[in-house]
Order: sequence, then structure tokens, then C-alpha cells
Amino acid sequence: MSHRLWSLPWVALLACQLFLAQSVSADVTYTIDRDIGYWGDDAPDDYAEERCRLDVYRPEGGEAFPTVIWFHAGGLTAGERFIPGELRKSGMAIVAADYRLNPKAEAPAYLEDAAAATAWVLDNIEALGGDPDRVYITGASAGGYLATMVGLDDRWLAAHDKSPSDLAGIISLSGQMITHFTVRKEQGVTGTQPVIDDMSPLFHVKPDAPTLVLITGDRDVELFGRYEENAYMWRMMQVVGHKDTTIYELDGFNHGQMTQPALFLMRRLVLEDGEQ
Repeated sequence: MSHRLWSLPWVALLACQLFLAQSVSADVTYTIDRDIGYWGDDAPDDYAEERCRLDVYRPEGGEAFPTVIWFHAGGLTAGERFIPGELRKSGMAIVAADYRLNPKAEAPAYLEDAAAATAWVLDNIEALGGDPDRVYITGASAGGYLATMVGLDDRWLAAHDKSPSDLAGIISLSGQMITHFTVRKEQGVTGTQPVIDDMSPLFHVKPDAPTLVLITGDRDVELFGRYEENAYMWRMMQVVGHKDTTIYELDGFNHGQMTQPALFLMRRLVLEDGEQ
């Protein structure tokens, strides 16, 4: 991938879905390892012990498969982990992780949890048959924000003796690139006041980041400003010399609608990346 900005009409996305549907291997069996506490004995509080769990959906007996770490949407205040149907039976593993939510938790707990879940995958996926060099951190909306922050800001993975360089890529589905609105609310900042501080992915643009893919809905029907802040992220990664940032705008899809076609696009990108 290179510095590209794509606007994808729905017909192209439909063709992508049909191609991937035909490429599913019917002779592979998949299993799910459920309810794994990714903090282990180091859970920072009782809420983390209860909430910070993940499920691993993977090919049985598979070898060196890619893995997608999936953080759900919900504005950092709601949502539950799930295995997206669009990514199933594709030859890859999907790790769906929950994280602590506001108001029971506040920043930086969300990022600490996302980093702990990511570190768990990096430590354990090879024993489950995965390729530790093909781990992608991903998510939608709030999950995309978490994925991008953990994949760009070294401090979160450093707490687990890991680095963003351990990741094959970051794929954000309509994630906030400025400071998340829930974090801003915790700071007493109104939702209409944009902030770029150290809790913002845009604060951490750098040339040596992993491959970065940004996917948003149509700028005219997305959440207000969501496409534009992602486009600015794309531009600033070019300015600092990053060699592998791509942005896709999904024509005609709003914030809620864009997840399904974006997941098919994600699946194609991960599988194609492994073939190069």
C-alpha cells in the first residue's frame, strides 16, 4: 500500500464482497476460545477483572494465519465484543476484545486495556497457530480510535514490553483522529470543541508507524467531521514521511452503515497483504 485516497462506490464494494464469498475455503474448521482474561493476574481493578476478556476465533490446525484484533464501537461508553461475520471463514483469526467503559472507567483505562489485549495476542497467537508477524490491530468508531492510538503511541504497548513495530498494520473504521469526544467530556471540553492533545492519534503522527489504513463513510452522511479528521490524518502522515498510509471513503454509507462494507474491504486488504 502507498499514499492513496480512494472513494469507493457501492458497486465496487459489492464486487469485493462477491469475490471474497467465492474465495472462502469450505474444508477448514474453525473454533472459538472464549472468555479469556487478557490481564491475567495483573488486572488493575475488579471491573477490569470482570470486563477485560477476549474471544479468539481461529482456524483449527491452521498454520501461520494472519490475525485481526477487533475492538468494538460504542463511544467508549457501551458495546460488547463480537466476532464480525464478514471476517469469518476467511483463513484468518479474529480476536474480539472487551475493554472498560465510561462511567465506570475513565481515560487512560480504555487504552491500557486495548494495549493489554494486543500484548496478549502478540504473546499467544503463535501457540494457537498464527503468524506473530501478521497481527493487525483494528476497530470501528471508538474501537478504531483505540486501535490507532495503541498502534501509534508507543507508551501503551511499552508497558507490556511491546512496540507498535510488532504489528503488521493498523486498520481504523471511522475512528476519531482527534481526541475522542468521551475523553474530551471527561476533561470538561464540549463536543464541538476539537482537541489534539496526547490522547489524540493526530498527536502521534510519525514516519516509522506500522501500515495505516483509514476507512470512513461518505463525508456528506458520516458523523460531522469524521471524514475530514481522517483525511487530515492521512495528509499529516505524508507530511512526516510515513510510506504506507491509505484512506478509503465509502460512497453513500453513513457512520452506522459503513462497517459491513469496510469489514469486507479489511478482509481483502489483510489477505492480499499476506500474498505480497
